[in-house]
Amino acid sequence: MPAYARNRKSMLTHHARFILCIATAMSTMLLSSVAPAQQYPHKPIRFIVPFPPGGATDVISRVVGQKLHDALGQQIIIDSRGGGATVVGTELAARAAPDGHTIFLGTFGFATTPALHRNLPYDVVRDFAPVSQIAQGMLVLAVHPSLPVKSVGELIAMAKAKGDRINFGTSGGGTSTSLAGILLQSMTGIQMTEVPYKGSGPGLTGLLAGEVNIAFFSSVAALPFAKAGKLRILGVTSAKRTSLLPDVPTIAESGTPGYELSQWYGIILPCRAPPQIVSRLHNEFVRIMHRDDVREVFAAQGLDATATSPAEFAAFIASEVKKWSRVLKEKDTRRD
Repeated sequence: MPAYARNRKSMLTHHARFILCIATAMSTMLLSSVAPAQQYPHKPIRFIVPFPPGGATDVISRVVGQKLHDALGQQIIIDSRGGGATVVGTELAARAAPDGHTIFLGTFGFATTPALHRNLPYDVVRDFAPVSQIAQGMLVLAVHPSLPVKSVGELIAMAKAKGDRINFGTSGGGTSTSLAGILLQSMTGIQMTEVPYKGSGPGLTGLLAGEVNIAFFSSVAALPFAKAGKLRILGVTSAKRTSLLPDVPTIAESGTPGYELSQWYGIILPCRAPPQIVSRLHNEFVRIMHRDDVREVFAAQGLDATATSPAEFAAFIASEVKKWSRVLKEKDTRRD
């Protein structure tokens, strides 16, 4: 069976697998109830982040890690495991003991990796138990000032007229900045040439230098240059306008209905974590995400602090897997 077919089958059986995961955890809990249960948590908690130190994931993990330490009274050890386009850290989390003493920071890439790589050593649905989404952000569509367009609609019209002569810079294949451009092409029928850079910094430099026509960036990275007149922001990738840029329309309202890409972050456990631990951590993270000091730190990163139920987060992940598998299959961007 082709890899994409296996992924589709996995997505269609998401709810059944999630229920099985919870049922297995409850069965394990009942079978072990004859032994005295230790108070949770009874040792330090490892917080696996599938990226190297630095950037938004580092800020998020350290802020919420400190608040979780304050709430639970146990040390939170940040374990940054970058590599393999998040696969290294994700596999480590999937193989961890499901006792609540290992938590994982899932991100946008958690749901897109199955569509980008064959033969993953884990299943993002079967091997994990979502706890709560904790943050959500968006990208901005920015153009070099030399490009004579002032709206997303004008950009689309120009791209249709010029074919693939319009290029867009990205921070690397498979990243959110790349998938934002692929999604725009998929939904509008335009053709653009992707120019991948080795990271968001070089990509931003390339756009500022006019090496590429357009690019998608975080609002925090692009806004200072837009204010200085070195970039022009045409739209945001979120479903709704952001308070950070209230006058900038969404891409969806600019002629591409249904367009949406969010940069999200959430807390995930290994699948067989006991339900009472999932519930305990969910409640703690809901409280953390409603703290004003946490919200302020997140806002400085261009993120909104959020909190969802485990079931809502699981359904959201399933929808993201389905969406990006379809988009990437259409564009034939699957990589080994």
